[in-house]
Amino acid sequence: MERTRAWRRTQARKHGNDKSTRRLELKPEKNWKLMYTRADKLARARQLGMSYPIRTTRQLLDQA
Repeated sequence: MERTRAWRRTQARKHGNDKSTRRLELKPEKNWKLMYTRADKLARARQLGMSYPIRTTRQLLDQA
């Protein structure tokens, strides 16, 4: 029996290996530079316990 592309696709669907039906999990960005929105960066900074935007000592003194 010749196993064609159609047969392989059918088998993949039958056994749950079809890439088109595979559910992709949404994972957060690992690289800080790839986080696009300010809201995402603020939320991530809150999770990490750091202040964002990062301010220099001079900026902190000027603010006080």
